Amino acid sequence: MVSTELNSLLEKFDPISLKEMDSVKLQDRVDTKFMFSDAVLPALFEKMVPHYRVLKIEEHRFNHYETLYFDTEKFDLYVKHHNGKLNRYKFRSRRYVESELNFFEVKFKNNKGRTIKDRIKRPEIVKVIADKSSDLVRSISNIDPSTLRPKLWVNYIRITFVSKSSQERLTVDTQLTFKDDTQCLNYNGLVIAEVKRASAKDKSQFVELMKAFSINQKSISKYCLGVITLNPDIKKNVFKPTLLYLNKLLKAS
Repeated sequence: MVSTELNSLLEKFDPISLKEMDSVKLQDRVDTKFMFSDAVLPALFEKMVPHYRVLKIEEHRFNHYETLYFDTEKFDLYVKHHNGKLNRYKFRSRRYVESELNFFEVKFKNNKGRTIKDRIKRPEIVKVIADKSSDLVRSISNIDPSTLRPKLWVNYIRITFVSKSSQERLTVDTQLTFKDDTQCLNYNGLVIAEVKRASAKDKSQFVELMKAFSINQKSISKYCLGVITLNPDIKKNVFKPTLLYLNKLLKAS
């Protein structure tokens, strides 16, 4: 789905500004993920209009994200995620293209299934962890920042929604592209949606819509999907059911 189509679909939503979104940062949260075809978006968005506002930056109701993930030389952080280890970290540098903002971020998934995110603003996208970015890694994790290398670019278009009735933020990511030093592959037609709530018990209109559309919860991190996509020989047994689902989904779209 191209950008002009997205814009026309999103014009029906009431807008919300970046400043207004400060009240729903949800840096400590529970995430619920779904994967589905972008062919669903027109009908889905139509149902969402009464319940959600959409982030609008200047005249843009969708935003381009460029994200650089860091890992060890042997992908130790990926392997820990694959093996189901909790109390795990992700380290990434992110550029919000339309707003011209850059952050270095640390995401921590604790043993209670909660996601906690810390970040610092940077003048440009971080490609080498040093100075304040290195200090953040050391202060939050037990990882030596000198062992981390830039391993994978994950770029996509993100649409961000905020519930009108609850503390809920929703991101809908499309046009996913993975790049490393030698390869560039994309997943045209794929949508990854993520509901962010303070508690999984909190009611979500989007989760209810997923049930109505017969779309089941399906979780894989974009980083892990990118690692698998560009490194076919890497360990991936745990993710095989999700990959089979993904391949079937894309063939049908």
